[in-house]
Amino acid sequence: MLPSKPPRRKIVPENGDDSADKLDQLLLSSAICNNEDLGPFIRKAFISGKPESLHHHLRHFARSKESEIEEVCKAHYQDFILAVDDLRSLLSDVESLKSSLSDSNSKLQSVARPLLSSLDALVETRNVSRNVNLAIDSVGECVQLMEDCSRANRHLSNDNFYMALKCVDAIEREHLDKTASSTLRRMLEKKIPEIRSHIERKVNKEFGDWLVEIRVVSRNLGQLAIGQASAARQREEDLRIKQRQAEEQSRLSVRDCIYALEEEDEDGTAGGGGGIGDDGYGNGNGGGGILGFDLTPLYRAYHIHQTLGLEDRFKKYYYENRKLQLTSDFQVSSMTPFLESHQTFFAQIAGFFVVEDRVLRTGGGLISRMEVENLWEIAVSKMCSVLEDQFSRMQTANHLLLIKDYVSLLGVTLRRFGYPIDALLDVLSKHRDKYHELLLSDCRKQIAEAVGADKFEQMLMKKEYEYSMNVLSFQIQTSDIIPAFPYLAPFSSTVPDCCRIVRSFIEDSVSFMSYGGQLEFYEVVKKYLDRLLSEVLDEALVKLINTSVSGVSQAMQMAANMAVLERACDFFFRHAAQLSGVPLRMVERSRRQFPLRKARDAAEEMLSGLLKAKVDGFMSLIENVNWMSDEPPQSGNEYVNEVIIYLEILVSTAQQILPSQVLKRALQEVLSHISQKIVETLVSDSVKRFNFSAVTGIDTDIRLLESFADNQGALFSDGDVDQLKTALVESRQLVNLLSSNHPENFLNPVIRERSYNALDHKKVVIVSEKLRDPSERLFGTFGSRGARQNPKKKSLDTLIKRLRDVS
Repeated sequence: MLPSKPPRRKIVPENGDDSADKLDQLLLSSAICNNEDLGPFIRKAFISGKPESLHHHLRHFARSKESEIEEVCKAHYQDFILAVDDLRSLLSDVESLKSSLSDSNSKLQSVARPLLSSLDALVETRNVSRNVNLAIDSVGECVQLMEDCSRANRHLSNDNFYMALKCVDAIEREHLDKTASSTLRRMLEKKIPEIRSHIERKVNKEFGDWLVEIRVVSRNLGQLAIGQASAARQREEDLRIKQRQAEEQSRLSVRDCIYALEEEDEDGTAGGGGGIGDDGYGNGNGGGGILGFDLTPLYRAYHIHQTLGLEDRFKKYYYENRKLQLTSDFQVSSMTPFLESHQTFFAQIAGFFVVEDRVLRTGGGLISRMEVENLWEIAVSKMCSVLEDQFSRMQTANHLLLIKDYVSLLGVTLRRFGYPIDALLDVLSKHRDKYHELLLSDCRKQIAEAVGADKFEQMLMKKEYEYSMNVLSFQIQTSDIIPAFPYLAPFSSTVPDCCRIVRSFIEDSVSFMSYGGQLEFYEVVKKYLDRLLSEVLDEALVKLINTSVSGVSQAMQMAANMAVLERACDFFFRHAAQLSGVPLRMVERSRRQFPLRKARDAAEEMLSGLLKAKVDGFMSLIENVNWMSDEPPQSGNEYVNEVIIYLEILVSTAQQILPSQVLKRALQEVLSHISQKIVETLVSDSVKRFNFSAVTGIDTDIRLLESFADNQGALFSDGDVDQLKTALVESRQLVNLLSSNHPENFLNPVIRERSYNALDHKKVVIVSEKLRDPSERLFGTFGSRGARQNPKKKSLDTLIKRLRDVS
């Protein structure tokens, strides 16, 4: 138990004249007693320059304590004496123990000396054994190291870089730190990085060679992919043709017709040679494939860089190089026309993205979807720019169509791999109007050549294939019965020539609109077809009629052609609907007016005009009529007989080529013209006067004309015959009025509307004033007042007077 700390003593200075030394001595004694620090006292003494005073105080304090020490020593002296005695006793015991120990040590050394010699030999032997074991382990390590190095060299010589890297990694991990030889260790530290650098260079060289090779492969791959898309499209077209044929047979209600639609296998390829695989291309993971489409060098380089810990760097290197390749693929040569190079241009791009799709799906993250999409956006932007530029320069519709078809095949090909192609389709749609304008311009030239070569002769067909090619293919036949050959068609060669041009226009228009992203495009095709027919073909035919038709036979041929073209126009719209995938019932439901109306009207007007001119030559014989003869001619006047002979010859000729309605309209115009000529002759100044015999002769002439109209009943219906007779209504009503016993009935509005509605009262007045009987003028004021007046004369006189009052 530690002694308790003595309480601090407090020294109180005495009052009086104690000096400073006395006070300092008391303070110093107090500090020593209390075990306090004496540093402040020492510093104070040296600062004040009185160290002797401090020394004096300390000596004084020591003397004051000597008495206390003496008292303590006196108190413990007896104990000290006892302790000394004990120590002396102990010393004797120690001496005896020392001698005993010395004897034991001598005996022990004599016994242990041979053992120590053996122990030294054992230790030396163990050291030798340890060194030998270390040497064996080092040799074994070196042997294993050499084996690994040999294996690494063998893999390097065989270009098995991955296994070589694995061996190098094993050497570095397992042997480098354990190799005892510093020389060997330095060699390994030097060679391992060199081997890795060598492998990286070799792999990069292989990858560079692959980049060069894949460009050629991509072009061939793109051509093959687009070719398969084209073959698939052709199979679809063949299937549509079969469907249209079946629909046409159903529409025509062909009985006992057995047909079957067979859809070919979409995966089949011509010749069974193998294509580009189920996913759109050949073997892309190695092995080569049909086009040598081998991604092994790429994946090998990627794997090696992954092993080297350079994965991110290789990814960036691959992306940048492929981007540069894509940019170089966009170069359009100014030395080669784009029409010749466009397939290679687009096939290269298609093959590029087919390869990138495979790398994206099987490359293990070598390229990301975002990077592929960025490359595609760059490609689409450039392709759109190139198309815009090239389309703006093209002035031939066929060139535009060829490029559009290939671009649409490109779109179909790449859409199978998930690439969006809307921007490309928008470019194609944007140039739709330009294409059709160019197509219209081409067709205008072709139609002008076809129309200009028309000889206005009926087309002779000697073989059935000619009939099928020129008639059946345009559905312009009037009967389903195949005629005997040689067959003389009612139309000229211009009709099938123009039909072929129009059909080609429809097919080209549908081809441009198809596969362009617009599903329903029939209305667009129909709009441009209307323009072709109404603006191009119609105007060309009108121009031909107005400039080249000079005879009745030519005009008749043109009228016949227009009737055939009217049937052809129905085929054109049905054909456009079929190619556009629109049901025929919708087309038939929305029939429109004949688009060649101007040409048809011009042809019929030209025909009727030439016929009227021809008839006018015969009508000039009316001047030979004896207007004051005593007896009327029994078989009609000469002019009407000539006219009827001509009309009969005309009908016998025209009915071979002209449809009945066209012939009816022509005859109706001619008969109406004859009727007008008869009335104009009676009204004209060339006839000064005529009598009732002349009226009877004119009545006979009109009856002959009406009989001619009745004789056409075999060609026309009863209603058409009545319309022909109605064409003579003016002359017939005038003769009826002059022959009537009550001509004053003309003044009755009801009777006039029923029986004389075609007569002009002014002409009635003029003609009536010329009518004379044998003795006097019919309506004059001269004559015998006492003579008995003719009742008919009296009625006519009243009629004329009343009509003059009205006028």
